Amino acid sequence: MDLAFSTQERAFRDEVREFIATQLPEDIRRKVQAGDHLVKDDYFRWHRILHERGWVAPGWPVELGGTDWTPVQRHIFYEEFAYGWAPRLLPFGLNMVAPVIIEFGNDAQRARYLPKIHSGEEFWCQGYSEPGAGSDLASLSTRAVLRQAQDDSGRDVYVVNGTKTWITAAQWADWIFVLARTDPAAKKQEGISFILVDMRSPGVTVRPIETIDGGKEINEVYLENVEVPVENRVGDEGAGWTYAKFLLEHERTGTAGIAGCRQQLETLHELLERESIDDQRLNEKIAQVEIELEALAFTELRTLAAESAGKRPGPESSILKIKGTEIQQAISELALDALGPYAERHLAPKYFNYRKTSIYAGSNEIQKNIIAKRILKV
Repeated sequence: MDLAFSTQERAFRDEVREFIATQLPEDIRRKVQAGDHLVKDDYFRWHRILHERGWVAPGWPVELGGTDWTPVQRHIFYEEFAYGWAPRLLPFGLNMVAPVIIEFGNDAQRARYLPKIHSGEEFWCQGYSEPGAGSDLASLSTRAVLRQAQDDSGRDVYVVNGTKTWITAAQWADWIFVLARTDPAAKKQEGISFILVDMRSPGVTVRPIETIDGGKEINEVYLENVEVPVENRVGDEGAGWTYAKFLLEHERTGTAGIAGCRQQLETLHELLERESIDDQRLNEKIAQVEIELEALAFTELRTLAAESAGKRPGPESSILKIKGTEIQQAISELALDALGPYAERHLAPKYFNYRKTSIYAGSNEIQKNIIAKRILKV
């Protein structure tokens, strides 16, 4: 797609490419290239470098620390991330809770949370899924019971109890944004609130879950009589489902992973050349994936253009999520098929890890229902 770029966009691409080549710490680059697991300090160091450059939150309003980039520039930026073996920044603060606070929070919340999210001083995780509420998220059972102030402080609190599961980076997080039921008598979607919880609060326990590839990136988070100030609720009580859908639209847009897929396909071609593998059937499969990826890239650009025009990501983000994750899985399968039992050590773990992509951020089956109802109107 380089030929479609204007002179200004090519200059921007060169600027980003040079920045990543010279500023990304080499030890982090090697880890990403080898498919090794990153630690919190890896993410933090790269976050701080981008923060100092003013490039850490391209999607935020300029007055809050964002950029004034066009959709194409944002597309180029993330594409160069992948080509330069830069790690994707943890999205839970920057791309998930921050847009909710910007859109639905009050001035005090924006002043308190956004600067520390932007600087990387505070890391966040997402408290949505539960052992009994995954794809059917509205069935969540975590409760937040309002308790009036018991002294002269006048401080009302929610007492939160429940369990959240599959919580990525909870072991590193300073804060977690939680969906909790504040009105059990209401319709299940209408009795949920969006609450910000300090992970250092008494009653918060984090227990790791080891994944099939040996990673420890996900956790269970137990909330036992956790007291949370009422001012930590974002927006109206009972409106959390609306905010959750807004957040998931942003999350699903980001899960397409188009730039990363391009980089992985390039790496796959290099692998086949290095191993002198020339399989017509495999080549046809790769070509089909490349065609689908280019079509998805144009869909992403249309979505970004709509955002730039002031529109929020809509149900179209479900298309990006479904097709993007299917392509990610297909590439990992092709790489494994190419070498079989001789696959490099990181290919099999990556294949197993990528089984999760069609499940998180709302399973692909749920996304198809969203498309049917909200786009096709069936």
